Amino acid sequence: MMPLAQMAEAVLRTAEGREKTALSREYAAQWQAARAAGEVPEIGSADPPRHPARPAAPELLSPRDVPRRRPGSPEGRIALLHAVAHIELNAVDLHWDIIARFTNVPMPIGFYDDWVKAADEESKHFGLMCDCLEALGSFYGALPAHAGMWRAAEDTKDDFMGRLAVVPMVLEARGLDVTPGMIEVFKKAKLDQAVSALETIYAEEVAHVAYGSKWFHFLCGRHEMDPKVAFHGLVQQYFHSPLKPPFNEEKRADAGLPPDFYWPLAIAD
Repeated sequence: MMPLAQMAEAVLRTAEGREKTALSREYAAQWQAARAAGEVPEIGSADPPRHPARPAAPELLSPRDVPRRRPGSPEGRIALLHAVAHIELNAVDLHWDIIARFTNVPMPIGFYDDWVKAADEESKHFGLMCDCLEALGSFYGALPAHAGMWRAAEDTKDDFMGRLAVVPMVLEARGLDVTPGMIEVFKKAKLDQAVSALETIYAEEVAHVAYGSKWFHFLCGRHEMDPKVAFHGLVQQYFHSPLKPPFNEEKRADAGLPPDFYWPLAIAD
C-alpha cells in the first residue's frame, strides 16, 4: 500500500468526478482494512497541487453569476441537487488535501482515521447526488457552479488550525443548518431517492464537523491556547463574511460546537 499522503495527492490530481470518488473510496478501503488488521500504515509526504484537478464541466462562475432558481420547481430541484453534488466533490478534495498538505505537523493516527473516513463518506455523498440527478434526467456538469468553493483551502494552505476552523467548523457546520430545509423541499415533491440521500448526508456530516472540533481542540491543547478565542480569531482572519443564522443548535452541539463559538461571529437577525 502506498503512503497515505501519496494516495491523497493522487485523488487531488484526478479530474473526473466519478473517477475521483471511486479512487477515493478504493484508497479509503485500503487504509481501513490495514487499520482493522492492527497495522499503522505509513503517512509519508506529498506535493499536493494548489488547485485540485477538475472536470471540464461544470462551468465555474462567480457566486453572484450563478443563476438562481426556485427550489419548488423541477428545474430548481435539479439545481439544488447539482449544487449539493458540487459541494460534496469539493469536500472530497478538502478532506484529502488536509491529509496531504499538513504532514509536517505530527498527529496521532486517529486524525488520519477520521479524515479518511470523512473523505470516503463525502465520496459516497457525491455519488448519491449524481444518482439523484441522473434519475431526474440531468447530470453533474449540466449546470454552472460556484467558483469560490476552494477559496477556504487556498486561504488556509499554510495554516493547519485555520483549515480546521474554517472548513469543518464553519463551512460543514453550515450544512447542518440548511440541509433539513432541503430535505423538506424533496419530501413535498415526493422524491424519495433525494430525501433518502440527503438524510444520509445530514446524518454523516455531524461527524465531519465533530472531527474538526475534536482536532482543533487537540491542537489548542498542544499549544496551550483557549479554543474559543483561537476559533474566533481564525474565523475572522480567514472567513470573509459573518456567520449567518438561523443555526441548528442541536446538531452543532452534537458535533462539539457550543453556541458561544459561533453566535459572536454572526450577523444580527
